[in-house]
Amino acid sequence: MSLADTLHQLSLSPPMLLLVILLISLAESLALVGLLVPGVVLITAAASLAGHESVSLLWVVMAAFLGAVIGDGVSFRLGYHHREQITQRWPLSVHPEWLGRGARFFERYGLYSVFFGRFVGPVRPIIPLVAGMMRMPPRTFLWANVGSALLWAPAYVLPGYLLGRTWQEHLLLPPGVKTALVMLAACIVVLAVIFSWGRAQVGRQGRIYLAIARLARRIPFLRRPWLAMSQSGEVPIASLLLLIIALASLSGWTLLVVYHDGPLNLDLYVQRLFAWIQVGWLISAGAVFAKIGDKLGIAVLLLPWALWMLRHKRLDALLHWGAAVGGIALLNTFGKAYFGRARPDTPDYLTGSLSYPSAHTSTSVVVLGLLAAFIASELPRKKRVWVYWTAIALAVPMALSRLVIGVHWFSDLVGGALLGLVVCALVRLSWQSYPRPPLRPCPWWQLGLASLLLVSARIVFYPPV
Repeated sequence: MSLADTLHQLSLSPPMLLLVILLISLAESLALVGLLVPGVVLITAAASLAGHESVSLLWVVMAAFLGAVIGDGVSFRLGYHHREQITQRWPLSVHPEWLGRGARFFERYGLYSVFFGRFVGPVRPIIPLVAGMMRMPPRTFLWANVGSALLWAPAYVLPGYLLGRTWQEHLLLPPGVKTALVMLAACIVVLAVIFSWGRAQVGRQGRIYLAIARLARRIPFLRRPWLAMSQSGEVPIASLLLLIIALASLSGWTLLVVYHDGPLNLDLYVQRLFAWIQVGWLISAGAVFAKIGDKLGIAVLLLPWALWMLRHKRLDALLHWGAAVGGIALLNTFGKAYFGRARPDTPDYLTGSLSYPSAHTSTSVVVLGLLAAFIASELPRKKRVWVYWTAIALAVPMALSRLVIGVHWFSDLVGGALLGLVVCALVRLSWQSYPRPPLRPCPWWQLGLASLLLVSARIVFYPPV
């Protein structure tokens, strides 16, 4: 049984759906985590699946109720017993205003703040924590927690559940499309967690960074290289972890693709999804992205940046960018020739070209990922996450456009993205191997505008390459 088959079965299992709803409700109510997790969207999606599978509404509401009670209860105990430690930990150490907002709400409404706070988005994950810090009597908190959860659970679950009871009848979803939607949503959630929580934890003040630092100083053969790297600045833990995770994931995913006879079941599900949603403007948009991501499109996109580096004699940066773009081109060429995977459809301009990995996806991940990394390194730490999310918002449509025009399988995109992340990590590790002067004053916005104008000209005047 393939991985896609396993995930398909899990997505249809009523006990698994109830567990997912419980965990989402718990995360939505858990101290601080609820600020980072799009709980309303997730619980609506999970409840919709439960309604579609005719899971008992009572069980769905009970799962949401239990998750909400447990989440608030854990938050209260954290505030009650670990007040000082929590305020000194991320994210409250960098966002003390969150705690201040919750404290003002608690002071205004007193005992009723726990009950009403569950329904107020900005303070929902903070109020139980503040109640514990303010030494609210546990019995009083318990009654407010249970009472508010009894109202909150059906209010948040019912819209999604009712939608799930009717969506198949009205939308006429082809077989497998539901699984594709679940998998795409799961990918978005994973990205949200990685770039909102994970990225902060591997920074110099993050828990993962500090834990690795303590471990490295205790192990004799790691102590000296760690001290040497840390003296020159922040040890590139993020790049190292990215390389390890991306390389391991790429290896496992490639083995899955290569040893599967034909496209994966997940590929077929996603193909049906994009065939179902295809409209004229979407196909036109896919053709535009095809032009942006080909050889000529990437060349004109990077031209202003290369000229700026030459003019300011930043040959070190230019060599790293050249190695990244040239390296991903060679790896794509080698990978396509070695694996020899056929495309689902091959237009005339792609005659003779193979499928795995997706060169458009891998190249866009390298270009946009490195650009985000270089820009973020020049910004204050709190603003860096938005740069990475902007890169993701640009890279994802580029990748999905290959599915719109039908020239790649979904697994080709995953392999291409992982390959691009491996190259990004290698280039960043090389760049961070010793201190370098900042690229400031680099006119990021002006260069970006110049790239946009050149790419626009490429789209209008030249066919795909």
